[in-house]
Amino acid sequence: MPLDVVDLRAFYASPLGHVARRFIGRAMLRFWPDCARQRLLGLGYSTPYLSVLGMQAERTIAFMPAAQGVVNWPSPGLSASALVEPTLLPLPTASIDRVVLVHALEETESPDDLLEEVSRVLNPGGRMILVVPNRRGLWARMDGTPFGQGRPFSRRQLSALMRGAEFSPEHWTEALYVPPLQKRLLMRSARAWEQIGAGLSLPFAGVHIIDATKQFYRRAPLRATRRSFALRPVLLPQASPTPRAANPPARPGTG
Repeated sequence: MPLDVVDLRAFYASPLGHVARRFIGRAMLRFWPDCARQRLLGLGYSTPYLSVLGMQAERTIAFMPAAQGVVNWPSPGLSASALVEPTLLPLPTASIDRVVLVHALEETESPDDLLEEVSRVLNPGGRMILVVPNRRGLWARMDGTPFGQGRPFSRRQLSALMRGAEFSPEHWTEALYVPPLQKRLLMRSARAWEQIGAGLSLPFAGVHIIDATKQFYRRAPLRATRRSFALRPVLLPQASPTPRAANPPARPGTG
């Protein structure tokens, strides 16, 4: 069942949602400390993070999938959010500098098509932050949060998807080591969970966070040339036939 925008908004208003926003947002800011003069697009439910990254951006847009629903964002002023089909974005090719995907890849039926469409709207050398549930993490195994919905991914799966869409990962980190439970003790100790988990490189983080760059050119596929060593008949040139005379000379003694 697709995520609903009402449930997403309620999650980020909860104490556990504040924890997720804080630690994921910190990782994003380490990757992109400055988005000044950049055209920034958020796809999925990215508004909790666009509010942090897009403060100095030239333009910030929030696209939300049709199956999820849309909310007005930002609440004051003109709305910069819209309902879209994620694999058919209403944007010209190479019109965006940076893209943030949150609650998007795990919800789509075709991850390959989604990343191809993101690559299309990005400028050559444009950058993408991808936040995806970790297949080995606790958050993907418990459906009480949005990160427990949809399809989680492993590092190998994400690497293959990005390679197919011509993205090159520049930075890779994990976040949300704290168990996804609405317990005050866990909320208070969330920072310690993050420090211990990151310091020991534990495998059960809740999400992967990847900063990737769109490649400047597409690789030309190398096709193997098959050589056949079967013996083939050799056609040799034949002698040209001598044309016959129309009236051959009479033989001696005849006539």
